[in-house]
Amino acid sequence: MSAVTRHLLPGTERTTTQLYELGVRRGGVLLVHASMRAAGGSAGAMAGALHSALGPEGTLAVPAFTPENSDTSRSYQDHVRGMSEEARAAVRAAMPAFDPAVSPAPSMGALAETVRLAPGALRSAHPQTSFAALGPGAAKLLGGHRRDCHLGEDSPLARLYEADAQILLLGTGFDSCTAFHLAEYRRPCPPRRPYRCVVASEGGAQDGGRRWWEYEDIALDDSDFAALGADFLSARTGVFGTGRVGAARSHLFSLRAAVDFAVGWFGRHRADGS
Repeated sequence: MSAVTRHLLPGTERTTTQLYELGVRRGGVLLVHASMRAAGGSAGAMAGALHSALGPEGTLAVPAFTPENSDTSRSYQDHVRGMSEEARAAVRAAMPAFDPAVSPAPSMGALAETVRLAPGALRSAHPQTSFAALGPGAAKLLGGHRRDCHLGEDSPLARLYEADAQILLLGTGFDSCTAFHLAEYRRPCPPRRPYRCVVASEGGAQDGGRRWWEYEDIALDDSDFAALGADFLSARTGVFGTGRVGAARSHLFSLRAAVDFAVGWFGRHRADGS
């Protein structure tokens, strides 16, 4: 992770101070959802500030999701709406096969890609909802991510919960708070659905081999996360700080507290109790 901050970029020191004032725990584990458009500056400088705030014993994690390789994803459904079946087939044929070593995560933003590509970064193996991490805790957080478990007990989210990680929403809203999905798995009998995506063959994406893989997991639903987040923020349970990081209004809070709050909230607010 030190390669990220070998040369601290202008503004890094000020941003590091903002992170300290917000409550980022030195030596801790931090999951970051970031909008660099809101924060301003470069993703490299922000990654450097985050590393500086966490220190050499800290671990930085980011989502590295890849909806681009699935024909059951929302992004695919939006893209092909109104197309003929022939046109849809062409879109599916052009979908990039997931290879954790090389597949980009363009929809996750510049900071997540900066972390994913940093020397020493690790990535979990799920072909739809992988995470990337830097730091001494990365291997433990990312290992054992089952390919039929997006964001449940056999995913990095559960390991982040065990590690008492903090979450930083850096210029993003609670509709981006991935940790709330772990609470969906912890409700009784959550609804399930099929998923499908294209993955690289054993030789990796570079040999051109690809295959479609189908599996079943719970039906993830983030449509009410903004309302859930507003109630969580109002409750002030596990919220460490709200303030500016770079130019972006940001929230720092406990992942455990967010998940525990969401479990109860879903029981009260979702019609099916799931």
